[in-house]
Formats: sequence, C-alpha cells, structure tokens
Amino acid sequence: MRVFGVDPGLTRCGFGVVDGGPGRTVRPVAVDVVRTPVDADLAIRLLQLSDAVEEWLDRYRPQAVAVERVFSQHNVRTAMGTAQAGGVVALSAARRGLPVVFHTPSEVKAAVTGSGRADKAQVTAMVTRLLGLKQAPKPADAADALALAICHLWRAPMRARLEEAQARAAELARAHRARLAQAGARLSAGQTNAKTGGKAQ
Repeated sequence: MRVFGVDPGLTRCGFGVVDGGPGRTVRPVAVDVVRTPVDADLAIRLLQLSDAVEEWLDRYRPQAVAVERVFSQHNVRTAMGTAQAGGVVALSAARRGLPVVFHTPSEVKAAVTGSGRADKAQVTAMVTRLLGLKQAPKPADAADALALAICHLWRAPMRARLEEAQARAAELARAHRARLAQAGARLSAGQTNAKTGGKAQ
C-alpha cells in the first residue's frame, strides 16, 4: 500500500510518500517541503499548494492520504492556515476518490516512537531509522510527513478491523431489536386474542 503523508501548513507543507510491505516493513518513495510566499494573497498560496498536491498525486499515485489533524494552538492565525492547507489536500484527494484519514500528532508520535509525548527530534530520528535513510529528512515538516504515512500504514489494518467489528456489533444490535419487536408484537397480539376470546364466551 502506498500512502501520501502531509504535514499541512501554508508557509511550509511537508510531503512524504511511503510504501508499506509485509508486516511492518516501510520503504521511502519521496519527501519534500512545499513553500508558499508569506506576502502572497491567501487564495494564491492555497492555489500553489493545490497545484503541488495535484502534481504529487499524479506522479506517485498513492492509495491513501494521511493528514495531520489540526490541534488547538495559541496562534489562531497559524491554526487557521494549517486547517486551510489540510482542507486543500483533502479536497484534491477526494476528487480522485482516495481515502483521507486525519491523524492526531499524539497518534503519529506513538506509532513511530512508542510515545505520544515524543519531541520532533525523536520523531525525526525514528523516521530516519525506520526508513533506512542515510540522512535525517529536514526540515521537521518533511520528517513529520513521512511519520504520518508510516502511522497510517501501521494503523490502517487495526482501524479497518475495528470498523468491521463495530459494523458487526451494530448489525447484531439491529437484529436483536428486531427480534424483541417481533416478540413484543406477538405477545401483544396474544393478549388481544385472549381478551377477545374471553368476551366471546
């Protein structure tokens, strides 16, 4: 499975493509950071980002897209820009029918390092090691994008099994409610017939 990981941002947006193999093997395909000029109009910056996303989707043809979920930040402007960038990525993927999954920073850290409290240096070090890279990907946005892709590759099977189990549980619950309703209807009909029969006698 090939996953396109994106660490969204307007000034710097990390892109990373990783292939997943048997077990938990992962192989790097591509990584880069897309930048847009800070002094440009917001619409132009989003358009430039959209063009870059489209180019990567065409070039690498991923089967899924993993985006970092925006967490509350003290800097509202930064949070808004991050959310807008993530929306552009999700829209481009949705147009192609690609599944888009948003992972929280703690999920990504836990998947890659084993700790949801790991810092950026630890994430970068583990990504470098897991992918067998000769040099650590820089800046941190690039490493984060690769970490997102790895996180999705490792969590997707578990998420699929969980969703399947939830679907089965929901179906069993519906069937149980239907049986209860049928039993209630039969009981009610039996009581009505008993009352009617008593009056007839």
